Amino acid sequence: MNISRHSIEWPLLTWILALFCLFGGTWGFYDLGRLEDPAFTIKKAVVTTLYPGASAKQVADEVSEPLESAIQKMSELDIITSTNRPGVSTIEVEIKSSFDSDELPSIWTRLRHRVADAARNLPQGVSEPLVNDSFGDVFGIFFAVTAEGFSDAEQHQLARFLRREILAVDGVADVEVAGLPEEAIFVEPIMPIAKNLNASPHAMVSAIRNSNLVAPAGHIDNNNFRTIIQAPLGTDSVEAIAGLSLGLDGEVIKVYDFARVSRGRESHPRHIIRFNGTEAFTLGIAGISSENIVVIGKRIDARLKELGPEIPAGVELEPIYQQHHVVDKASSEFIQSLMLSVLIVILVLAIFMGWRAAIVVGTTLLLTVSGSFFFMAIFAIEMERISLGALIIVMGMLVDNAIVVAEGMQVQMQRGESSLLAAEEASERTQIPLLGATIIGILAFAGIGLSPDSTGEFLFSLFAVVTISLLLSWVLAITVTPLLGHYLFQQHDSATEACDPYDGWLYRFYQRSLRVVLNGKLGRFSASWLVLTGLVVLTITCFACFGFVKQQFFPNSNSPIFFVHYKLPQGSDINSTSADMQIVEQWLLKRSEVVSVATFVGQGATRFMLTYSP
Repeated sequence: MNISRHSIEWPLLTWILALFCLFGGTWGFYDLGRLEDPAFTIKKAVVTTLYPGASAKQVADEVSEPLESAIQKMSELDIITSTNRPGVSTIEVEIKSSFDSDELPSIWTRLRHRVADAARNLPQGVSEPLVNDSFGDVFGIFFAVTAEGFSDAEQHQLARFLRREILAVDGVADVEVAGLPEEAIFVEPIMPIAKNLNASPHAMVSAIRNSNLVAPAGHIDNNNFRTIIQAPLGTDSVEAIAGLSLGLDGEVIKVYDFARVSRGRESHPRHIIRFNGTEAFTLGIAGISSENIVVIGKRIDARLKELGPEIPAGVELEPIYQQHHVVDKASSEFIQSLMLSVLIVILVLAIFMGWRAAIVVGTTLLLTVSGSFFFMAIFAIEMERISLGALIIVMGMLVDNAIVVAEGMQVQMQRGESSLLAAEEASERTQIPLLGATIIGILAFAGIGLSPDSTGEFLFSLFAVVTISLLLSWVLAITVTPLLGHYLFQQHDSATEACDPYDGWLYRFYQRSLRVVLNGKLGRFSASWLVLTGLVVLTITCFACFGFVKQQFFPNSNSPIFFVHYKLPQGSDINSTSADMQIVEQWLLKRSEVVSVATFVGQGATRFMLTYSP
């Protein structure tokens, strides 16, 4: 670009670019989706099959083995793991990490077909296998609901109410309820009476099963109108079940004639949840992945506040994990780090290059980061710990291009050239080498972001943000930086003001040191050979010391949460585990540094963060 011949168009277009980066970046920052971790597909499905009354060995031989044989024929399979308990078969299917997330829906469809085909040959009494491929859904807003003094029916009604209201909040994708009291209606035959009446258990079970059976009752056609006959609706109330009729030997008797009917909790529930030692159930809330989780979380908080008068007194919603608060805090800390980074750059440049260069390079850096937010919003790259980390990683690289151009302009202007000519020469002379260096920097991260496995999926935003920010830094360095230098750098128009830019004390000291290293001697030895020997020794020492550096791909989580997994021998009663956990809960709650304790017995919690495996 010949700047001298376009002295009007060049500043105008460059100012438009700068304003675009500033205001477009501001819009992008507030419009960006916010998450704690990048959206990541967990390539795992769980096949659950019930076989009531069967031992663990029977489940393994008659259910898990036939299903495993069918699943293993899939070429996409990586690992298959089965867990067999009395009456329950659980098979975990993990797909090879090389398959893209877009391919998973068709893979899960083929998995269902294979399981369905194999299920036809399973023994009688085996339930239809259930394939759960939503194993990786994350419910980042996680509440424990305590309702002391409320009946089980009232807790179920409360859970339905809260789930319905939260699902109506804009941006909420799903709400999962777990840990509700498990109730049942118990029918206990009085054996002497049942024997005298010849009431077999089979007849009683059949009557109860058919009481809720929905079957067509036919219709009546009359004068071009059709009247549908509806059968009586089934019920599960204690009185209705006790009043069921059985036909035995030509006589009609009621269930209450030979059995006691009562409602109560399951003595061995599948899931027990407590929060701070109080019985609770949980609400896991998942937001739409493309939306800002911070905004969604604020909407949920506002809706729960509105529902306050409608929620009965004594019901408490206690937060276990609130992703929107974590993400909001991380975003605020990033902005502080960004401003601090820009300030440090300005101060360092002010010391070594002068305050004019500090303002020019610092402004270019700020526009680069701001413009990166715009393109992140355009390409739907969420603001999460990986993408924010990418900006922090390349922060030092983003100023390199601008520093080279600004320093080149200063040198030419100190030699007496005008600001326009200095800008033209500095940008034209350095733009191709700087572009090459920028591309090399991008390629250094390409192996991570473009990896065709789970690592590439998780870290793609790292590569994408690095690419966007580095390319934008190059564009701004050859446009905005020369423009700002034209207005801010000191002019040296006359020959008397021109000077040698390399005549400073620092440059003179460096020149003398270089001459000593290249041409000097220390006794009988050449200084250059001593320097080379020292560099080789230093390099070998560094490689040796590198082996003592702890290697870790990701740092340990700094979330103030820790997990304790407690297992008793196979066959232990769930109530025994729950009793042991109550002792641990009481010990933890007495400690001043503990904020809250959530206990899950029988199975894990709802997946409330990506790194937590239920």
